[in-house]
Amino acid sequence: MFAKILIANRGEIACRVIRTARRMGVRTVAVYSDADAGALHVEMADEAVHIGPSPVGESYLRGDKIVAAALATGAEAIHPGYGFLSENPDFVDQVTAAGLVFIGPSAASIRAMGLKDAAKRLMEKAGVPVVPGYHGEAQEIVLLASKAREIGYPVLIKARAGGGGKGMRRVEHPDDFSEALSGARREAKAAFGDDRVLVEKYVDKPRHIEVQVFGDIFGNVVHLYERDCSAQRRHQKVIEEAPAPGMTPALRKAMTEAAVKAAKAIDYSGAGTIEFIVDASQGLKADRFWFMEMNTRLQVEHPVTEMVTGTDLVEWQLRVASGEKLPKTQSEIALSGHAFEARIYAEDAAKGFLPATGTLHHLKFPDTAPEGASMRIETGVRTGDAISPFYDPMIAKLVVHGKNRQAALEALGISLSQTEIAGSTVNTAFLAALAADADFSAGDVDTGLIGRHQQALTAVPPPSSEIVAAAALAASGAGAQAPTRDPWSSLAGYAHFHAMARRTRLRYGEDDILALVSMRPDGRFQVALDAPYDSALDLRAAPRLARWPGHVTVFSGAVGHSFAVPDPLARADEIAAGADSLRAPMPGLVKLVRAAKGETVIKGQPLLILEAMKMEHTISATHDGTIAEIATEGAQVTDGTVLVRFAEEAHG
Repeated sequence: MFAKILIANRGEIACRVIRTARRMGVRTVAVYSDADAGALHVEMADEAVHIGPSPVGESYLRGDKIVAAALATGAEAIHPGYGFLSENPDFVDQVTAAGLVFIGPSAASIRAMGLKDAAKRLMEKAGVPVVPGYHGEAQEIVLLASKAREIGYPVLIKARAGGGGKGMRRVEHPDDFSEALSGARREAKAAFGDDRVLVEKYVDKPRHIEVQVFGDIFGNVVHLYERDCSAQRRHQKVIEEAPAPGMTPALRKAMTEAAVKAAKAIDYSGAGTIEFIVDASQGLKADRFWFMEMNTRLQVEHPVTEMVTGTDLVEWQLRVASGEKLPKTQSEIALSGHAFEARIYAEDAAKGFLPATGTLHHLKFPDTAPEGASMRIETGVRTGDAISPFYDPMIAKLVVHGKNRQAALEALGISLSQTEIAGSTVNTAFLAALAADADFSAGDVDTGLIGRHQQALTAVPPPSSEIVAAAALAASGAGAQAPTRDPWSSLAGYAHFHAMARRTRLRYGEDDILALVSMRPDGRFQVALDAPYDSALDLRAAPRLARWPGHVTVFSGAVGHSFAVPDPLARADEIAAGADSLRAPMPGLVKLVRAAKGETVIKGQPLLILEAMKMEHTISATHDGTIAEIATEGAQVTDGTVLVRFAEEAHG
């Protein structure tokens, strides 16, 4: 076994690897960028090496710096985690050329599966079923469009490199093909440095079911059953589970055998995942699944497999990479119970899942698992950490296990309702709504479920009068000099003839709320609110809430209602953008400008494309009008930057 390894990653996966390495007595070296100097993975590791500025291209994607850090610290092997350089065969060559061990598959195996088109041709030769489509080298738009017509619409354009939904577009009609292809190519180029694509038949009711495989250098390959990752938004996974709901013995046998066959075809060693698309329009059948791609690394959702098989896949990775045989044979790997993983992100689900930034002023996960269940939290952040625009905005993965799917699902809902996060917009309410969705609860899930139910799943209920009153009461005791002072006792004290009272102002979204808070002689608190809230409420107990600079967040189940608390001494300096301008919803890069100053545009017309978190977001006109100013291509903008300004006379 290795004495010391370097982890070429950050965040929750770096922390995850460190925990297992520590348990095994293996020392760890972390690497970090400027933005991560105070990160949790840096604190947890035995040593840490600075590798460059915050942008990934200058730090976490610099294989030369990472190899140099490993050599300088005496590390014997490098664990890539997932993302970044984990599936880069050139990096594997760098590692091995330096006399180090790459904790993962060989460069040859990664190359064989690294490009979706080549991988599918290889799988066809190996006898693994492949989605109907065009996987060739030629990339002329005329050829691709003709192939799409041959396949039959709808089709899916997919980047041949990378994953995570980047460089992917569904096309319903031939007239939309050219525009979709351009967008997919731009996004693929930005994310993977490769703008080549493949075109496939779009399956009407697709299930995304994948099989965890593991191989060693002695030619042994096993599977650890399947995971269902069909709950997706924008082609990115949201809640994963194992085993797949509704899985039949015949389909499981066919899929796992195909997965093992695929791994053996490339002499695979280490952790890998074979991803399949399954046509669920007529139920799960053994002849209705096709190979999509192989991820030659550990998956984000690997904890659900660990929960249902009782394994530690990171331990297996370290053992296999150090030259040991697989810890278990196929007959020794059994399924037990059911597990879910919910990805908690800093994002605004109600605004199309736009990534969010901010400081996590309050971060609290459940202390214990619900009765009859087990739970684990995978995170790389702590209270006070910032969500940076430079990296994926994942905050944590909440993983639960129960004796069956219903028990696990109930545990997931309870655990989400007990999670408290304040300081950034997060998706816990959306995750809880999805877990409670009737179709999802019944296991009737496909990759289009979230899209069909998105409005209901992302709707944020307005705060009740009780929640507003609780926020007002908390704000009434706020003080910049003592931000953690108990607001429930701040009004106690002597008052002659009448109850002490304090006038408080809050802002919720665009609404200003005025409240009069007083303490009654019997210890109750009375809060008088303006319409449309109840005129007067008596509060006896403190709800779940968090106070942070200039704000109060009150938690109701999985929903966190955040209220701004204006400083009464500060001069009002709010300039409303109104309908005269469009502002950046997040920090990003102006990738493409599609309109010009002086141009007359119509409502809904795309004006520019903003790239953030390696995804493209289209900014469209909110009304008919004439453009007075528009951002320039290549401009790096911050949250709230004016991107488009309309002439005042151009709207009504």
